[in-house]
Amino acid sequence: MSKEPCFAGVSQLSLRSIIFGAIGSAIITASSIYVAMRMSALPWPTIFVAILSMAVLKGLGNTTLNEINVTQTAMSAGSMVAGGIAFTIPGLWITGTWHGDAFAEHFWEVFAVAMSGMILGSILTWYVRYRFVIKEKLPYPIGQAAAEAIIVGDAGGKKSFNLFGSMFLASIFTFLRDGLGMIPAAFGTILSPLAISTGYIIGLLYTSVWFLGGVLSYWIIIPLGPTFGWFPSADAAVSFKTTAGIGLMVGTGVGILLSYVISALKKSSTAKAEHSAKNETKLCYSSKTKIFSWIALLIAFGLTMIAGLDPIPSCLLILGIFMASAMASTITGETGINPMEIFGIIILLAIRLFVKVDTTQAFFIAAGVAIACGYTGDLMNDYKTGEILGTNPVAQLISQITGGIIGTVVATVSLFAVIRQFGGVGADFGLPAAQAFAVSHMVNGIGDPVVFGGGLLLGATLYLLKVPVMTLGIGMLLPFEFSIAAFLGGFIRFGINRINPNYDETGTITASGFLGGEGLTGVILAIFKAFT
Repeated sequence: MSKEPCFAGVSQLSLRSIIFGAIGSAIITASSIYVAMRMSALPWPTIFVAILSMAVLKGLGNTTLNEINVTQTAMSAGSMVAGGIAFTIPGLWITGTWHGDAFAEHFWEVFAVAMSGMILGSILTWYVRYRFVIKEKLPYPIGQAAAEAIIVGDAGGKKSFNLFGSMFLASIFTFLRDGLGMIPAAFGTILSPLAISTGYIIGLLYTSVWFLGGVLSYWIIIPLGPTFGWFPSADAAVSFKTTAGIGLMVGTGVGILLSYVISALKKSSTAKAEHSAKNETKLCYSSKTKIFSWIALLIAFGLTMIAGLDPIPSCLLILGIFMASAMASTITGETGINPMEIFGIIILLAIRLFVKVDTTQAFFIAAGVAIACGYTGDLMNDYKTGEILGTNPVAQLISQITGGIIGTVVATVSLFAVIRQFGGVGADFGLPAAQAFAVSHMVNGIGDPVVFGGGLLLGATLYLLKVPVMTLGIGMLLPFEFSIAAFLGGFIRFGINRINPNYDETGTITASGFLGGEGLTGVILAIFKAFT
């Protein structure tokens, strides 16, 4: 077995992992900007970069599972920064606020917002990693799948056959659906290997609540509401379910904050923490860590000022990012989905209750939150992979920040380059950017405040009662086909475990292959389209 590397005094960190991680981050980030605006979707690149890292480092020889994981952590970092930018900032062109190239005039503003979101996401995830990954043991299906890919790919044998066999089948399906258009979109979504495998990995509890949210929205509220006179029209019913769903998700974020307060008030002077918990606490709350965190916080604040935000909106944005990132950590851990633009809308609307911001500032606020949330979800998935493999989280954090910085630069440049290439944003230009359109339509309001407030209160209460209520909210917001596919995966796992509990590990490996196959092929198709 190869010896673990140690670079700059950090165990499991190597110079080549930083170099290859930075190069990979630049490539993946550039393609992610394109696919997010062109296809209005962005698959997690985690499995793809895990396999790519393994191929590169094994080709060089003398590597370890942890070095592979540290490398893939850097490679995937910029992708979700790109997603946060692409799902929000193009709205400035959509609304007519910005025109044409705009690179020389607005590059530094976008870069400053993106960099601040990346920095704040890094701080938050460092402090919540122990709670969500170690203590609550949230599934983080993408992180689990990446760990399985690395372990099985290294070991070979029957497990390797199951992983790469299912990955190959999923790749063929995805190519036929997305590359050749031979499978109808709705049917392909219901049978999506990624969605079904996500449901299988997270289990029946989370997928049932997710499915319930879809049933409430698409079987009850929208079709029956106008029929029975609950709502004056179908549009009003859709507005109600969207407002209620967002309220539930915001309520979950409030519940998360309340749970921290309750935990702090319940400290026992006689209880003895476990040795691992002591180590985690020392790791998270050391004096050096606090100093670095405060420095990073001040840098992020300065960057928001460079972007043109006033001091009060900047402070509120930072507070909102911490809240939204905690929510993103939860929903990513429970479902493998991270609706980053929705979090951006939520915090923007909350800030507007206290201060007035213009259109450009509004989009920057939404972008800062979306970038931080996307980056947070990626890093928490990586921490889950690291927890399974035994990777040093400090090495992962350094790697992630390296990839994040490179990704932020590349994503900002790529945004202006792609818009310049196509001449504008919108379906007429070949850049639908559906998420940015959604943000554009919601920057001025959220709907009925009573419905939103009721959803918020219910969400906070249910979270404190240990109900995965954010999954309910996400089911109300996403297309129903996703809910069906995820529930199908959870039900398959339940049935298999009842018949043969010993199959659980093999099933998880196979599901990881299906999940990785679609994600891998999606990224390859995105890169191919970006360069052709």
